[in-house]
Amino acid sequence: MSTLTLWQRPFKPYSSHRFSPAFDTDRWVRDFFSPATASDWRAPAATGFRPAAEITKDGDDAVVRLELPGIDVDKDVTVELDSGHLVVRGERRDEHAETDADTNRTLREVRYGTFRRSFAVPAHVTSEAVTATYDAGVLTVRVAGVYAGTQPQSIAITK
Repeated sequence: MSTLTLWQRPFKPYSSHRFSPAFDTDRWVRDFFSPATASDWRAPAATGFRPAAEITKDGDDAVVRLELPGIDVDKDVTVELDSGHLVVRGERRDEHAETDADTNRTLREVRYGTFRRSFAVPAHVTSEAVTATYDAGVLTVRVAGVYAGTQPQSIAITK
């Protein structure tokens, strides 16, 4: 069993190094890159989250992958085609917020809340061309035929 140990900066009074540029720079770098105070860890995130996305080309299809671990996609995620945009929206719910366990958290890096991701698609794409699957925390949306007929056409230049 491992134990999480939080790092704390040693206290050094600023007054003893009042005119030391090296100390000021060192302190600034250490403060900037060190962990936040424990009170900041317990504070809820200011905003929802934005799931990481990846779009790849697979033949004539576009494949959009979104990282959505810990989300009930049947209940909390929708995929729709709206006015030339593929829209994925949903919510990551904090089940612990409803209990007293929320006050016992010592570290909170998981973001909760609603999200919305939108990706432009060509006008010829219909809802029949869109399929979505979810496996191992990754939502995969395949849009068939996005790249069909997109080969560059040479245009003659006249003088």
